[in-house]
Amino acid sequence: MGVGIAGFKSQAVVEWDRWACDTIRQNQRRGHPVVVDWSLYSGDVRHWIKSVDIKALQRLDLVAGGPPCQPFSMGGKHQANLDLRDMFPAAVSVVRTLQPRAFLFENVKGLTRASFYAYFSYIQLQLEFPEISKRVDESWIDHRVRLQQFKSSKKNAGVGLSYRVSVGLVNAANFGVAQKRERVFLIGFRNDVDARWSFPTETHSLDALLFDQYVDGSYWDRHKIPVRLRTPLPEKYKEIVLSMKGLGILPTKVAWRTVRDALQGLPEPYSDGRGFAINHQLRSGARVYPGHTGSPLDLPAKTLKAGGHGVPGGENMLVRTDGSVRYFSVRESARLQAFPDTYELHGAWGEAMRQLGNAVPVTLAQQMAGSVASQLLLADQRALASRELLQDACT
Repeated sequence: MGVGIAGFKSQAVVEWDRWACDTIRQNQRRGHPVVVDWSLYSGDVRHWIKSVDIKALQRLDLVAGGPPCQPFSMGGKHQANLDLRDMFPAAVSVVRTLQPRAFLFENVKGLTRASFYAYFSYIQLQLEFPEISKRVDESWIDHRVRLQQFKSSKKNAGVGLSYRVSVGLVNAANFGVAQKRERVFLIGFRNDVDARWSFPTETHSLDALLFDQYVDGSYWDRHKIPVRLRTPLPEKYKEIVLSMKGLGILPTKVAWRTVRDALQGLPEPYSDGRGFAINHQLRSGARVYPGHTGSPLDLPAKTLKAGGHGVPGGENMLVRTDGSVRYFSVRESARLQAFPDTYELHGAWGEAMRQLGNAVPVTLAQQMAGSVASQLLLADQRALASRELLQDACT
């Protein structure tokens, strides 16, 4: 959805999860403007890439996706390449086959852990040189060595399909999402594309939020919160606030968006689902236990989780001002993931929350994809200018 809002027209959307596919179809039936024209393939991308008619696709500017993250997730089994759910080989295969001008992949922060360093570097090398495939019976370690040797040699210049790859760890809260969600992005441009891309500049900050809350108080005034109901300054942030007050420092960025900001205008959810919002029903049973303490109202939410053990969304709870907790409704979680209120999630609470926990925040994806789009357009302009100069020189 974020890629679509950024201006890309999808020629194919491939999705394995049947509930997510049902969600897309449901919103297509309702005429949602972003997804209504998507050509949806419900199934395994490894099967799709073998059957797709490459010639039927128009010039492909971008391949975007999120290879399943469970092999690298902090809450998963940490098996990386040994996990059958590792779909990075499939991602490389798609790039190799479709040869897009650019790609954009997203994954969990756990991919950057020291224990995964060798395999993470292997993923990057495969994306840089996707045509240098793994041989039959060749281990991934040997394949990585062969890729590294090719990269270091002088033989690789201008030979075959290759990409310039950038990797970065991004916190969604720093880009205006009401959620502290750290994710790795891998962005690549084909070497024949004259793109000069860098990660978008962060627009929001914790310091700016603390300033609005505890220096000038504008945050509380905006929400019409009386002094007695305002959240006390957390101990860990006192030094930052004192420094801003003492030095008269004004923040240079916009304040982090909080749970209260994101949920503004939504009524409290009820168990019978009454109210104007879709997917806005109260689910009972929320409780605090070690490692699952919920999200304070006046900070960005903790990372929404799809859940791999037990009930999905064990951490997807709101902490009220009186300290009690309740689960976020599906609609509230959708807002925390920056989905529009017009987008309906299909399935029961657990399935809907699983879809949201696996999603990329819409506005974050939009900003990332938008930055790629702008560089592709600039590359086109440079190429056109070069051709015109060449024509002028010839005449």
